[in-house]
Amino acid sequence: MLRRGSFQLKTDDQLRAMRASGLIVSRILDVLVEHCKPGATPSELDALARQLLAEAGATSSFLGYGVHSGLPPFPAVTCISVNEEVVHGIPGGRRFADGDLVSIDFGVEYQGWHGDSARTVAVGEVDASAAALSADTRRAMWDGIAAARTGRRLGDISAAIESSLRAGRRKKYGIVREFTGHGIGTEMHMDPDVPNFGRAGIGPQLVAGMCLAIEPIIALGSPATATLDDEWTIVTRDRSKAAHWEHTIAITARGVWVLTAEDGGEAELTARGASFAPIL
Repeated sequence: MLRRGSFQLKTDDQLRAMRASGLIVSRILDVLVEHCKPGATPSELDALARQLLAEAGATSSFLGYGVHSGLPPFPAVTCISVNEEVVHGIPGGRRFADGDLVSIDFGVEYQGWHGDSARTVAVGEVDASAAALSADTRRAMWDGIAAARTGRRLGDISAAIESSLRAGRRKKYGIVREFTGHGIGTEMHMDPDVPNFGRAGIGPQLVAGMCLAIEPIIALGSPATATLDDEWTIVTRDRSKAAHWEHTIAITARGVWVLTAEDGGEAELTARGASFAPIL
């Protein structure tokens, strides 16, 4: 393992190890999304995730997080945020209802390497604005991922995400600025931060071996947020709904490999003319 500045660069073998972690994340999220239905509760999904983690021989990246930063230790293996909850929702007994927008954020550590991904789920029939918010946030994530390649700058990813969100009717979305993407590897959160807004051509240069979590977190209304009394759950101040999509990616010498996507990102990258470049 090498470091360039403060960035952890992975060897090909280490990227393959991170892919194993990423696939565990992806496959458990698949199951959680299937169970995210009216009448289910976040705590039930969290219990299911704990069971699946144990079966996979992996551990949670989230459980106990915060103990060294003055926060109460995070008590769950998932962050499940409903409607106006933006991120870091602690799973509880609030039953999902038809029309809810639910973001499930999930991270694992497997054999010393972390994977991190999030999906927003429409429960039953959601209104058109909420459905568009989730779809546009997902699109922005993939547009940001497609902008990542060696020789470019970190700001190119940020600018691509913001540009996607500002296009046409999407320009009124609130980009939540205090929560960003991040580096990832032997720790869940590492340098560099990856903002969801910014200017192209600035920031650190992207090099092969970098792994990043790309995660736009977007509100339907104002981006202003507040923290609930549990010290973890972040909500929109205007109570507008929010969406959160995330993938862990690896930058390789020839392009991008999406470690937490089952197909490695091939379909979405190819559709955008970007280079899909797994390490086989």
